[in-house]
Amino acid sequence: MELRDIEIFLTLAEELHFGRTAERLHVSVAAVSKALKKQERIIGVELFARDSRNVRLTPVGEQLRDDLRQLHQGLTQSLERARLAARGKTGTLRVSLYPANVQELRRYWETFRSRHPQWELRLRMSGYADPFAQLRNGEADILVTWLPVEEPDLTVGPLLFAEPRVLAVAADNALAKRSTVSLEAVSDYRHVAVEQVPDYWFDHYIPELTSKGRSIERTNLVDNIEDIFMHTAIGDVVSLFPVHVSRYYPRPDIVYLPVTDMEALSYVLVWRSDAENDRIRAFARVVRELGPLPG
Repeated sequence: MELRDIEIFLTLAEELHFGRTAERLHVSVAAVSKALKKQERIIGVELFARDSRNVRLTPVGEQLRDDLRQLHQGLTQSLERARLAARGKTGTLRVSLYPANVQELRRYWETFRSRHPQWELRLRMSGYADPFAQLRNGEADILVTWLPVEEPDLTVGPLLFAEPRVLAVAADNALAKRSTVSLEAVSDYRHVAVEQVPDYWFDHYIPELTSKGRSIERTNLVDNIEDIFMHTAIGDVVSLFPVHVSRYYPRPDIVYLPVTDMEALSYVLVWRSDAENDRIRAFARVVRELGPLPG
């Protein structure tokens, strides 16, 4: 089995979705399907049970995933170390982010790179589903996410910034005529939902109830910010965001309204406690020394 085929199999085993696997690997769905059929033909048995609605691993597929995961990780790490050595680097710090204000956080990236030229810093935007899996499976070293984080195996690091909230609504929504809005006023509208996330964590982003006990309906499933914008623009939902989203994603079909009765959303560094290393500690030290962004 070729390395690319292994990557496709392991990604599909994680995503259990052909479209998301193709998007993540930057290939077509047809390429994913072709690679899987090739693997199943070589092995002589189905690795995934699939129908029109679900994809799941077969027992043989689960065994192969477990056997290949460690092998693939070791191989990719060896190749990565060789690539880094060729550029005079001794290691990589991978930071995955939920907030979109990467430019405003630039002072942290530049200071870390200036102080530690021996290490490479890689940034990427995070998907919404199963937010802490990327730390636990070794895909990311640090996650930048909102509080609270109440995971016993994870360490919560320093604060990067805290921001007030805005509500995104379609430009033709009746709310768009207002200058501000309260959470109570938007409880009559539907909001987005995300699969495979801790309830306490997502409830802080989109509460289940207003302060007066009114229910906030969350219906449309999303796994990226573009899906949120699509459902918002066509009027399916209204969407809560930290205020920086209004600066980074101005759109003619969406209006952003300050929310007057929600506390600021705080973003921090989070990492796996048992994976803490010199690179993670060095980056956390940079953030502590520079302090959070001005409010």
